[in-house]
Amino acid sequence: MGQAGQLEGSIERHGRHYSAITERFTDEQLSAALQALTDPARFAEIERRVAAAAPQLQQILATALAEGGWFDSAHEQQLSGIAAIDDPEERLAAFRTLLAEEARIGMLVGVAVGWELARELGGAAR
Repeated sequence: MGQAGQLEGSIERHGRHYSAITERFTDEQLSAALQALTDPARFAEIERRVAAAAPQLQQILATALAEGGWFDSAHEQQLSGIAAIDDPEERLAAFRTLLAEEARIGMLVGVAVGWELARELGGAAR
């Protein structure tokens, strides 16, 4: 059985303390959990719950991205560089790449927020 992860410890970034998940899980457990999320009925319930919490989650995500420096002057410089590309196809390709990178970053930060939310809820349930 493969070991998918054991994340331990914590980090501090921009004055905030982030705890890592300390549970151990195997590759098989992770795969089974991800497969369970593909069930349409289960996913519909997840969507309903996330939609209800969307305003708060959006604010948390925006704050985390801003504090992480994801949308600072370097981002603006990158946008300006893309806008200055003369060839429309090259400009479109660069813009698509930037959007894909931003989506990946947003998803990764969103997962981190979700893990921390799960820890908070788990502590509240105890």
